[in-house]
Amino acid sequence: MAPSSRETQKQRWDRNFADLLQELRVAQTGVQILFAFLLTLPFSSGFPKANAFQRDVFMVALISAAFATALIISPVAFHRALFRQGRKPELVRYAHRMATGGLACMLVSMVSSVLLITDYVLDARWAVVLTVISGGWFLTFWAILPVTHRNWADDDDKDGFVLDDAPADPAALSFARGADRDA
Repeated sequence: MAPSSRETQKQRWDRNFADLLQELRVAQTGVQILFAFLLTLPFSSGFPKANAFQRDVFMVALISAAFATALIISPVAFHRALFRQGRKPELVRYAHRMATGGLACMLVSMVSSVLLITDYVLDARWAVVLTVISGGWFLTFWAILPVTHRNWADDDDKDGFVLDDAPADPAALSFARGADRDA
């Protein structure tokens, strides 16, 4: 019997929501740090030297960071509104969409920030080259690899890592927790 078949539908939605919240905690910290940096930038001594293009790029970075922050935090507000209404499936679907949108806005903000800083510090040609490389890097790890590997098999890969997101065997989890305490 597969581990996921022992999981009730409610347990599956609860696990999916818990997993999503863990992912959002990581993204939330990153976007909040970037947003805070961008909020302080106009008050720094070098900002008045920024040209019109750099100011426009700054506004794109700032607004997209604000949008990313709103989208990544929105599942919390949605959860508060639906708390104890038994609507976890809707919450998980909504939170997934908001997290995806938040990551897209965060991508725009990160790449815009790279363009802003590199254009300020370097020649425009190098700024564009480094920004394109950065954008490609983000897209590779945030979009291309995840989409191209959606159909990975649920068995061990070459390195021995399990590629299955089903809950682990409770006996194995209990043993692992005990081993952690002994270490």
